Amino acid sequence: MNYEKHPMYNWLSKIRQDFHKHPELSNQEFSTTEKIKEILCQLGVGIQELPDLKTGVVGLINCQPGEKTIALRADIDALPMAQLNDVPYKSVNEGVMHSCGHDCHTTIMLGVAKKIMESDLPKQLKGNIKFLFQPAEETINGAQSVIDAGGLKNPDVDRIIGGHMSTELRTGQIGFHKKVASASADSFYVTIQGQGAHGAYPHKGLDPIVAGAHFVTAVQTILSRSLDPLESAVITLGQFEAGTAPNIIPDSAMLAGTIRTFDNKIRDMIFHRLREIVQGIEKGFHVKIDLQSHDGVPPTICHGSVTSAVFDSAVNILGKENLAYYEPQMGAEDYGLFTQIVPGTYLRIGCGNPDKDIVHTVHSPHFDVDETALPIAVEVFTEAVRSYLCE
Repeated sequence: MNYEKHPMYNWLSKIRQDFHKHPELSNQEFSTTEKIKEILCQLGVGIQELPDLKTGVVGLINCQPGEKTIALRADIDALPMAQLNDVPYKSVNEGVMHSCGHDCHTTIMLGVAKKIMESDLPKQLKGNIKFLFQPAEETINGAQSVIDAGGLKNPDVDRIIGGHMSTELRTGQIGFHKKVASASADSFYVTIQGQGAHGAYPHKGLDPIVAGAHFVTAVQTILSRSLDPLESAVITLGQFEAGTAPNIIPDSAMLAGTIRTFDNKIRDMIFHRLREIVQGIEKGFHVKIDLQSHDGVPPTICHGSVTSAVFDSAVNILGKENLAYYEPQMGAEDYGLFTQIVPGTYLRIGCGNPDKDIVHTVHSPHFDVDETALPIAVEVFTEAVRSYLCE
């Protein structure tokens, strides 16, 4: 099928370009929220009132009586970066850009709502459909705000599906993950308190830089000596700050890093080893170390039964030759908070097209998508909903 001639193509393109032109940062998506509500109301989709949710929307379609409730998730926020590609729908909000495809995710789920409401599906399906238009994915706190506000309740969600645009896949291709789609993301901060001294008399001080250097080296052994070589994890130290002059031993040093894994048990092991290393360096160098860990998001788990069902739905739309399973990515996103609670899966939606010079990856100031990916994704998600609520 030529998806540029799809009956919803023009509608989807117009909606997406409007969102793209008016991006809003995390937790500031007030106009975006109102626009989503307006479209849902025009389509006849109910709005679940969640007073504690400041931005974002939960739409609800009640089909025929049934116990099942499926949720479709779209993130709605943009990134704090200037757009450099010159397109008619270029961002009018200086320094803010939809460079991660969230404008597309929002448009796709609105398209699913439109397709369902303008068909006989509400009379055929048994159960409920929720649309989670989630704020603040880029700051990885929006999914939790939806959960805390009750977005997965009343009715209780028992299956969830989400997806992400990918220019690494050609338009018309959909990627799946068998177990995990993306990694956890946590951060840690280390403050080493030593004792300052003149650089010529190091024996009169307690050098936090040397202690910090040993910390950096010791941390590398967690992956090389404590982790099964067949498993995957990343520990990156991105900050090491200390000192004011070459001949002064400073009082303190600060280090910070990020941890990425695909397994919560490995995640716990790494933090346990970090604490052990800190204790050893304290004793060995007679310094005091404060280790602070900041929980980010868990891995995005893809549950086998859900993934298989959605894969079969996608086969019905695109054929098996356009689908494939891919390795998980070390990037992270807060969709994993949903799949810790509800069985779900996560798709990679192909939107790359070298013939249209659409090759730039997400978070690029030149990012764009082949909009024929929009009706394709609408058809796949709609078929997944139909299949689940017809079972």
